[in-house]
Amino acid sequence: MESSVVAENDTNAPEDDVKERCWDQREALPDEPRCVICGRYGEYICDETDDDICSLECKGILLSRLAKSRQPTGRPCPVKLPATDECYYVRDNDNKSEVKPLTTDQTELMRRKLDILVKGDKTTPPPILSFASCKLPQKLLDNIEVAGYEMPTPVQMQAIPAALARQSLLVSAETGSGKTGSFLIPIVSQCAKVNEEHFPNQQMPLAMVLTPTRELCIQVEDQAKVLGKGLPFKTALVVGGDAMAGQLHRIQQGVSLIVGTPGRLIDLLTKHEIELDTISILVLDEVDCMLQRGFREQVMQIFTALSQPQVLMFSATIPKEVEKMASTMAKKVTVISVGKPNKPNQAVKQLAIWVDSKRKKQKLFDILMSKQHYKPPVIVFVGSRLGADLLSEAITVSTGLKALSIHGEKSMKDRREIVRSFLVGEIPVVVATGVLGRGIDLLTVRQVIVFDMPNSIKEYVHQVGRASRMGEEGTAIVFVNEENKKLFPELVEALKTSGAAIPRELANSSISCAIQDFERLASESIDAFAES
Repeated sequence: MESSVVAENDTNAPEDDVKERCWDQREALPDEPRCVICGRYGEYICDETDDDICSLECKGILLSRLAKSRQPTGRPCPVKLPATDECYYVRDNDNKSEVKPLTTDQTELMRRKLDILVKGDKTTPPPILSFASCKLPQKLLDNIEVAGYEMPTPVQMQAIPAALARQSLLVSAETGSGKTGSFLIPIVSQCAKVNEEHFPNQQMPLAMVLTPTRELCIQVEDQAKVLGKGLPFKTALVVGGDAMAGQLHRIQQGVSLIVGTPGRLIDLLTKHEIELDTISILVLDEVDCMLQRGFREQVMQIFTALSQPQVLMFSATIPKEVEKMASTMAKKVTVISVGKPNKPNQAVKQLAIWVDSKRKKQKLFDILMSKQHYKPPVIVFVGSRLGADLLSEAITVSTGLKALSIHGEKSMKDRREIVRSFLVGEIPVVVATGVLGRGIDLLTVRQVIVFDMPNSIKEYVHQVGRASRMGEEGTAIVFVNEENKKLFPELVEALKTSGAAIPRELANSSISCAIQDFERLASESIDAFAES
């Protein structure tokens, strides 16, 4: 090491204990120093600048910026990134910083450290260390910073360069890991460049994003607008609940990106003549959820209307049906998985509580009234629309906390207003069905309470993931009882993986279920043998 960082309260702190990566560091508390690069806990002081920093990675970025400000025109100045021996080569051309590509050994080491697995195309680019290394338009880099992206998340590090290399991808990563940015950043970059060169007067549809819910479509389009601001990049939202005439008019006026649900897009294609030959990128977000909801035929119908686009498929889980669908849509698919598939986000602290059905409501009220356990903003997940309405009213009456419900029967206008009120802090508690369980970027959520266990452990993973976005710590409380027997083995495994305590009743019931399954299988085998 050519230089080191010094722990704020210990000048003799061993360098091996220093956090290597930004996301290894926790968030800063109100009165604690903040990293000058990313804003996390400034645990260390850079020995060369006396600035507060959170990790060796942020130190490298800090020194690269310092070198850039000092370097004469035209002379590159390498600055070592301690964690990977990577060098930033600062150039004065267009005021951009470029990073020397990783070697094969460095790529493998970095992927192992970040828990990134890549299968398929051997030419897949190595992970990026910064957005600036992708040669994105400068305005897009500015927008990325405005949007609050301090640095790429692990899934963005690998998926963005692969997407920019025009590879078709099947990407799996934890809920809240930044998958939306992984496909929107390449889309905005490529659309802006193509429009400047080929469509300076009127934009043509170049990319399409399909999601399973209206709420997720709205979120994706809103984020696309932020990233594309000031660039030749317009969007159209095509979802149910809004007038089709207005959506059609928007597309005919000229847009680069269409974001929609499969059903409404099929209606638009069958009832109106829309040219989609120019679309070169098709994104399927939360693709496993789309298949669960029966959208496969509609998705394939839309796909066949396109001219062999690059396909980008994203989800928190990838069952066999998704892999099969990917193979039918693209000849070569690069599979990228980050973290542990089908496992709850490790940044979420899970707490399972054994609660009889008749006592669940009172237990919920006790938690919401407890200074120790109540951590707003809170999402409470229930199993039915009627249950959401009744429980939200009961919370307001019994606790005095303002609570509203959100589900598929509410109008689009009402749902948008509820989400907005929740995000700005006007409503501390939202009671929701699975409509908020996937994809929607509720960055402010600190706590999830799973009042009614969903029908599958995959859905549970998504619901728990709402308590942590982009690595932020959160808590998830789940109510369990004998009604959830079918999920006991998988739930116990999920809790063990996250280090959560397992209630005695759940552990005993899980063992009992396993014994019963064994006895049933043994009995069936004996019967089959006797018949033969």
